[in-house]
Amino acid sequence: MLLIIEEYFKNFPARKKVAELLVTLGISVKDSKLYLGDVDIPINAVAEAAGVNRKIVYHTIDYIEKTYELRSIFERIKPHMSLVDVAPIMGWEVLEITFKKGKFGCALEKIFRIISERSCEIRQIIGERELVDHSRISIIFEKPINMEVVGEIRDIEGVDSLTLHTSEMDKKKIVCSFCKVKYCPRKVSFK
Repeated sequence: MLLIIEEYFKNFPARKKVAELLVTLGISVKDSKLYLGDVDIPINAVAEAAGVNRKIVYHTIDYIEKTYELRSIFERIKPHMSLVDVAPIMGWEVLEITFKKGKFGCALEKIFRIISERSCEIRQIIGERELVDHSRISIIFEKPINMEVVGEIRDIEGVDSLTLHTSEMDKKKIVCSFCKVKYCPRKVSFK
């Protein structure tokens, strides 16, 4: 997706910012309007969020609608719901995993095997495979995850870092001399 935006907007840096924002937020372009699901999004709001003027947003919409390849993509974009920020409030845990460049697929298969073998109850999985930056995945667990599972995942080749968001206060037990651990009531980070 980013390669398509890069190619079509390479000569229009301001429009590129708008297009990237639309993709990131899941905003679609239909009939010269912007939509988040079925909700009409004001041009002003998108311009402000992208740091451009309204005219740039209008030009971006026009360019998308006049370019068949872009129109085919942008009219189908949908927002996705992420439970990452509300999970600790609900008593769930979130394990965020970032991967070293080019290691996403191999490591992902091993992670799912570990989770499956331990019968961890998953509520949601959200992942992004980045070509330029670190790829990442967030796994929301309905019940507290066993620290042995976290340790096994940490040892997988290609895993760059782990961050565990938890509502539990008793995660201090995982602090060890091997890992650099940041602790707060909601977040533990292994880097």
